[in-house]
Amino acid sequence: MEGLVAVNGVNLKHNGVKETSLESCWLEKKNPVEATSLSSGSSDIEEDESSVGSPPKQVSNKKQKRSKADAVNKAKSPRKKRTLKKRQGSGDDDVWKVKEKKQRSSVKRRVQKEDVVVNDEKLWKQEELQVVPFIRPKSCRRSKNSDSSDLWFLGNEIDVSGLCSRSESELSDSHLKTENFNDCRNMTRNLKADLEELAICHQCSLGERRYLFICTFCEERLYCLPCIKKWYPHLSRDDVLEKCPFCRSICNCSTCLHSRGLIESSKRKLPNYERFHHLQYLIVSMLPFLKMLCKLQDQEIETEAKVKGVVTSQVNISKTLCSFEERVFCNHCATSIVDLHRSCPKCSYELCLSCCQEIRGGWLSERPEMKSQFVNRGSQYIHGEDAAPSSSSVAEDETKNPSIKWTAHKNGSIMCAPKEQGGCGDCVLVLKRILPITWMSDLEQKAERFVASCSSSSSSSINPAVSHCRCSSDMEMNMMRRTASRDGSSDNYLYSPDSFDVLKLEELLHFQEHWSKGEPVIVRNALNNTAGLSWEPRVMWRALCENVDSETSTKMSEVKAIDCLANCEVEINTGCFFEGYSKGRRYANFWPEMLKLKDWPPSDKFENLLPRHCDEFISALPFQEYSDPRSGILNIASKLPEGLLKPDLGPKTYIAYGTSEELGRGDSVTKLHCDMSDAVNILMHTAEVTLTEVQMSSIKALKEKHKQQNEKELQEEQNGSEGLEIVSYENGDYDETGGALWDIFRREDVPKLGEYLRKHCKEFRHTFGSPVTTVYHPIHDQSCFLTVEHKRKLKAEFGIEPWTFVQKLGEAVFIPAGCPHQVRNLKSCTKVAVDFVSPENIHECLRLTEEFRQLPKNHKAREDKLEIKKMVIYAVEQALTEVETLLK
Repeated sequence: MEGLVAVNGVNLKHNGVKETSLESCWLEKKNPVEATSLSSGSSDIEEDESSVGSPPKQVSNKKQKRSKADAVNKAKSPRKKRTLKKRQGSGDDDVWKVKEKKQRSSVKRRVQKEDVVVNDEKLWKQEELQVVPFIRPKSCRRSKNSDSSDLWFLGNEIDVSGLCSRSESELSDSHLKTENFNDCRNMTRNLKADLEELAICHQCSLGERRYLFICTFCEERLYCLPCIKKWYPHLSRDDVLEKCPFCRSICNCSTCLHSRGLIESSKRKLPNYERFHHLQYLIVSMLPFLKMLCKLQDQEIETEAKVKGVVTSQVNISKTLCSFEERVFCNHCATSIVDLHRSCPKCSYELCLSCCQEIRGGWLSERPEMKSQFVNRGSQYIHGEDAAPSSSSVAEDETKNPSIKWTAHKNGSIMCAPKEQGGCGDCVLVLKRILPITWMSDLEQKAERFVASCSSSSSSSINPAVSHCRCSSDMEMNMMRRTASRDGSSDNYLYSPDSFDVLKLEELLHFQEHWSKGEPVIVRNALNNTAGLSWEPRVMWRALCENVDSETSTKMSEVKAIDCLANCEVEINTGCFFEGYSKGRRYANFWPEMLKLKDWPPSDKFENLLPRHCDEFISALPFQEYSDPRSGILNIASKLPEGLLKPDLGPKTYIAYGTSEELGRGDSVTKLHCDMSDAVNILMHTAEVTLTEVQMSSIKALKEKHKQQNEKELQEEQNGSEGLEIVSYENGDYDETGGALWDIFRREDVPKLGEYLRKHCKEFRHTFGSPVTTVYHPIHDQSCFLTVEHKRKLKAEFGIEPWTFVQKLGEAVFIPAGCPHQVRNLKSCTKVAVDFVSPENIHECLRLTEEFRQLPKNHKAREDKLEIKKMVIYAVEQALTEVETLLK
């Protein structure tokens, strides 16, 4: 791995490369995928043949979804390639001879009294044929429609899978022998009809030299032994015989992974009366925010009326030329514009109403550009050594630009922004609209009439205002998880129900009570509601490569991962990345190399590239009334109409390495941040990488070197004053099912948390391993991760602590908007997350939107990607439309 690229675009030479060549990394083949066994040649098949305990079901040699009559008609066609003749042998031997145009071959099977001997060498010769009777398992019923001519096929040949030497005791039942003999005789009757279409594996579409297992549930699909071992290691051969992966809805072949609608993602059907009350709750919750937006627009119309010297009803507002597929953003604060705004007729500079108010009030923020504060001192410095003189560089000059005045006229009119701020400075900004005139005011009045008509008829049985919390009861303590130890606090436990309980209406109301308080929720065993599709990264990668064109597939062979130690992008072979996911990677000095893929796959929506995995994830989502991105009735984000450009809220996949020991530097983490919306995150897959004793010893020595470097730099910075770097790290013992360590802070603790981060910012390291010297926003900068010792100091100095818990495999974590949080991987983890917007947290989404407006212009978190104001307006309209439909 060469060519380390920083997130801010700076190149960095990477010396810490794993001592493994690219040839050692596994690479998947293009479509069709050839499933291979763990060993070469036929040895793998021979080995597994002898290990099969019970004989598999006979293979009915007919094509999928093809009737027996069609097979018979095809067998009678003049294009038939083979003829079959029967010859009687001595004793109990039945020998079949296959004639082809240019070659003939045969093999004899001898049945002895003691056991059945299969000649393995002859088994693999081309055009050899062997018929072995089938012993049906007692647990499987014979289908009335099953074909009596059941065979095992190998490519263009016929063979038996999994039937090796059997003792005489297994065949001692004379009735069973007679049934097998009759089955053998019945094979001959329709063999011509069946032989025309040879059986193939549903997974890899191969049949030659394959042992095929037919599903006794559907009696159509077959899976070969190598595919079962490679892609379904959790299924035994008996499991496949009983019910194949396709019938279990976990088939990960190319066709199934690229198919939609194979499973029903919605877990709970809502009756009409429940839908009505949910919609009522939604409208009541959003009406105050709709009024606030309408009031802001009314104020701007009044200002425009004063400027023009007319009454408000005579104000003529022209329409902006834009389509539904366009986003209109304020040129100054990057906030999404929903309807009314001001625009320059000369340069098309556009200004939102919030910025207009700030200009008239004289408190408009200039939002200077953020300068780079991180110095590239070389890879040796990142690993605790002194900086190499040749690699040292100087941070960008942070000299402030001269202040530029932008004021409004006395009558309230505003000139276009000065040229230094992107405008022309020549014209007065004109009031424009996007939506039809009075559309928002009419919507407000309609919502008010509905709320007034329903206020007296609300049912208390599903009214969120009524308490449904039973957490204080001893009977319900199994649904709570202790996550904090705050003195005198009642929120040290988090609501943690089981996934099967969340389907009940009373648990939804219980969830709403905790959710409205801004508390996270942990749902256990979320994957129990799914079919069990494999989330192993190589399965997802194979599906991804087969779902794109050849050029894109070639690009997929390389990925840009984040190196957590340097916080830089690195280009790495995709196969090598996923090999490191399961086996680990290290630098030359034995320090663990932690890589992560964020928002993968990157080129398009997750739903389009991995549709089957997307359906599986949605089916796993608890409380789908909120979390379902497609049809969640209480998910405001799902109410946006078709044709309107929507924000990308997921699902998104996060694949990253991890280790149980806290390293202090370069941990596989998501640094402290705050999402603009609500989110739910499910841990779908984990892989544990064990560190060797030699590596552990090296890590210990390197930690001491890091400590000395920290102390030296802080002493130089603070001249020996207090505040030396934290030196102890977490070495917790976690449950073997645990995958990720979460820290989620309460909203009310955000001011104190920000104060702590500003005070101790130089104790944190970010890009190139450089200390954080400047804080634009302590949380939105995403440059800090609180170690266990930092959390101890935070509580000692400011009296606050987060909810801390370990996310186990299959657990879903609900994070409310406005709650800062961080995550550290204890194992290699594959997580999938989706954002949503709940009625309870609209106020937090709007507050965060205002915070992001004040960030520097080039801040990565500044853009209003959520467009919460637009969501509120369209969600009210959609909810009113649905209510009218229900009342008809």
